[in-house]
Amino acid sequence: MKTLLSFLKDYKKESVLAPLFKMLEALFELFVPLVMKKIIDVGIANGDRPYIVRMCLLMVALGIIGLICSLTAQFFAAKAAVGCSTKLRHALFAHIQGLTYSEIDDLGTSTMITRMTSDINQVQSGVNMVLRLFMRSPFIVFGAMIMAFTIDVKAALVFVVTIPVLSVIVFGIMMITMPLFKKVQKGLDRVLGKTRENLTGVRVIRAFAKEQEEITEFEEENTALTKLQMLVGRISALTNPLTYIVVNLSIAALIWVGALRVDAGIITQGAVIALVNYMSQILVELVKLANLIVTITKALACAGRIEKVFEIKPGMTYGDEAEYEKKRAALYGTGTKEGSPAYAVEFKNVGLTYRGAGAESLTGLNFKVKQGETVGIIGGTGSGKSSVINLIPRYYDATEGEVLVDGINVKDYPMEALRDKIGMVMQKAVLFKGTIRQNLQWGRQDATDEEMFEALEIAQAKEFVDTKDGKLSAPITQGGKNLSGGQKQRLTIARALVRKPEILVLDDSASALDYATDAKLRRALREMGEKLTVFIVSQRAASIMHADQIVVLDDGHVAGIGKHEELLANCEVYQEIYYSQFKKEEGKGA
Repeated sequence: MKTLLSFLKDYKKESVLAPLFKMLEALFELFVPLVMKKIIDVGIANGDRPYIVRMCLLMVALGIIGLICSLTAQFFAAKAAVGCSTKLRHALFAHIQGLTYSEIDDLGTSTMITRMTSDINQVQSGVNMVLRLFMRSPFIVFGAMIMAFTIDVKAALVFVVTIPVLSVIVFGIMMITMPLFKKVQKGLDRVLGKTRENLTGVRVIRAFAKEQEEITEFEEENTALTKLQMLVGRISALTNPLTYIVVNLSIAALIWVGALRVDAGIITQGAVIALVNYMSQILVELVKLANLIVTITKALACAGRIEKVFEIKPGMTYGDEAEYEKKRAALYGTGTKEGSPAYAVEFKNVGLTYRGAGAESLTGLNFKVKQGETVGIIGGTGSGKSSVINLIPRYYDATEGEVLVDGINVKDYPMEALRDKIGMVMQKAVLFKGTIRQNLQWGRQDATDEEMFEALEIAQAKEFVDTKDGKLSAPITQGGKNLSGGQKQRLTIARALVRKPEILVLDDSASALDYATDAKLRRALREMGEKLTVFIVSQRAASIMHADQIVVLDDGHVAGIGKHEELLANCEVYQEIYYSQFKKEEGKGA
C-alpha cells in the first residue's frame, strides 16, 4: 500500500476534492427526509398546496445540486484513479526491466503479465470507488442516525442497534473473502501461464497432435479457478440478503415504535416517514458499502501482489561512471593495440551456479581472448555454452571468479558502457512488429540506411531484403512470423552489427543457415579485421573450425582449448563431436 499511496501523492487535490464533493452530495441527500416531513406535517396536514409546491421545488433543487456534486466527484476520482494506475504501470514495467534474468526467471512471465494488467486494473477500480464512496457511505450512515436523533431519541435507538449488526456482517464477510481473493488471483496466474504456453507453442502442440490433452489440462485449471471464484462469489453474495434482512427488520421495528409514539402524540406522522427514509438511506448505503468492500478487498489483494514485485530488488549493482573512467584511464596505454588492453575478454577461474540449482553449471573456467580474435565455443547439449557467453554482457553474475572485458571486471562497468561494447545475437531469433528498419534500429537508433545495408551485407541478409517491397520499409509481423528461420537469424545478426560493437557474440545464431551461407557469414566477419572480437557458439564443428581458438566444454568444465588441428589431435570430446558430424556429411554425400 505504501507504493500505491506514493503514486497518489501527485493527485492530492483530486484525492481531496472527490470525497469532498461526494460528502456535499450526501449532505444534500440527508435534507430530503426533513423536506418530506415538512410536506406531510405542514403541507398535506393543512391542505396548503403552494407550500407543497415550494417544498417539491426545493427537493428538485437539492437533487440537481447533488447531481452536480456527484459528477464533479466522479471526474476527480476518475482522474486520480486513472492517473495513479498509469504511473503505477509505468513504474512496475520500469522496475521489471531493471530486474536480472534470475529474478525474472523466479517470478515467471505469466505472473508479471497478470500484475501489469489485471492487478493494476483492480487497483484502479479500488482507488476510484474509495475516493467516491468510502467517505460518503459512512457519512450517510452516521449522518442518518444523527438526524434520526434530532427527530426522536427513543425511535432513533433502533439505529443504534442496527448499525453495529450491519457492520459486523459487512466486515466479517470482508475478512473471510480477502485471503480467498488472493487465491483467485494466483489461480488467474496459472490460467494465464497455461494460455501463454499454448499460444507460444501452438505449432509444437499441433505437430504432436496434443490438442486434446492441452484442452483437458486447460479445462482443469479453468475449472479450479471457476470453483474458487464461485466460492468467493457465494460468500460475497451473502452481504446483500443479510443486510436487507437486518434493515427490513429494523424498518418494521421503527414503524412499530413510531406508530406507538404517534398514537401517544409524541411525534408526527411525517417524523415516522422521515425516520423510515433515513433507514432506507442506510440500507442503500450499506449495500453500496458492501460492494465497495468487495472491490477494496480485491484491490488490496492485487496491491499486495504488486507490492511484492516492487520489494524484489535487482540482484546486480553496476559500477560508478567516475570509478570506471579512472580504471579505464589507468589501464589504457599498457595494451598491445593503440593503447587498449591486451585481452578483450578474460575468464579467471569462473564458476556459475543458477539460483535454485543443485550444482554448478560452470566450474573453473580460465581462458583469454585477444582483441580481434574469433573464438569458437562448442560442446554437447547442456555443456554450458550459452552460460559462458551470458556472463560477458553480465546477464548473469559469475558466482566464483572474475570475468574481465578490456581488463576491467564486468561488475565495475556502468550498464550502458558494458552493453555498448557488445553485440549480442541470442540463440532464439526475436524480431518485433514493425519494419526491417525499425528492427535494425534496436541496434543503434541513429544508424543510417547505408550503415544498415552494410550490416545486412555482412550478415548475408541484403540479398533477401532487396527482394522485399520497400526494402528497409518492408513490414515484419510480431515475432517475425512472415520470415523463414534463416532470414530471422540473419536479421538479428545484422541488428547486432549495426551497433558497431567491439565484441560480437553469436549464440548458436546460424543454426538455421545452410553451410554455404554460414561460410560466407564467417568470411565476412573475418574481413572486418581486428576491430571486432567474435564469439561463435555452435553445435557445428564446421562453423568454428577456422576460429583463432576453440573452447571445448563438457558438463560445465573446459575439456580443451586450442586451434582445430590441436584439438583434433589431443581432445577426445572435440574428436567425438567432429568425427560424428563429418561422418554424417560423408554419408549424405555418398
